[in-house]
Amino acid sequence: MWRHWMSELSRENQLVRYDERCNGLSQRHVVDVSFDTMVSDLECVVEAAGLDRFTLLGLSQSCAVSIAYAIRHPEKVSGMILYGGYVKGWRARGDAGEIATREAVATLMRESWGKSNPMFRQAFCSMFIPGATHEHFAWMDDLMLRTVSPDDAWRLQSAFSVIDVSDLLEKVRVPTLVLHAREDNVAPVESGRTMAAGIPGARFFELESQNHILLEGEPAFDEFIAHVRAFVAETAGS
Repeated sequence: MWRHWMSELSRENQLVRYDERCNGLSQRHVVDVSFDTMVSDLECVVEAAGLDRFTLLGLSQSCAVSIAYAIRHPEKVSGMILYGGYVKGWRARGDAGEIATREAVATLMRESWGKSNPMFRQAFCSMFIPGATHEHFAWMDDLMLRTVSPDDAWRLQSAFSVIDVSDLLEKVRVPTLVLHAREDNVAPVESGRTMAAGIPGARFFELESQNHILLEGEPAFDEFIAHVRAFVAETAGS
């Protein structure tokens, strides 16, 4: 699911990537999954990697984490790229209908995520990659089972739901590129537009895709990489 991302993002640049807490090879079952702690995790990774100045790439909920980091450490960030993100999580947006739907999904997540029957995970996958093949769904299902426990998946979704960086956008002082898939079901394209509109000088581009995770071979992924490379080249010396 992510191999083409890793390959293309590292083809012309050094790529430093880390697993979010409770995910993958990061420590599991930690007590704190708050937004502030996630920002602190990014600070720790930057320090451990010895990075002096770099382009910061945020995807989905990590867009908000990236925004908070860039405000705290503008001297570190030569440019920021935000893809598929949102300013407010689903609970913070305050839409009663959306909250009811998301709470139902969260309950199913806690009860059905780790079961051998993949029905719920496949439904969850279809939100992220509606343009996927059966092979993609199988890969995503395996990834979900291996990299996060049902309880941690539920806790993380709850933490993401209350994210709100609306009061931080105007404080961003680094060059910013915002990219968003036009038919994204996870984070509607309006979320990206709102994010770009609130960040001084930010540029916004829509990508022709319905996938939250851009798939290998689709034109939107190639366009995404082209935008990323051009932006990195432009801001690397700033």
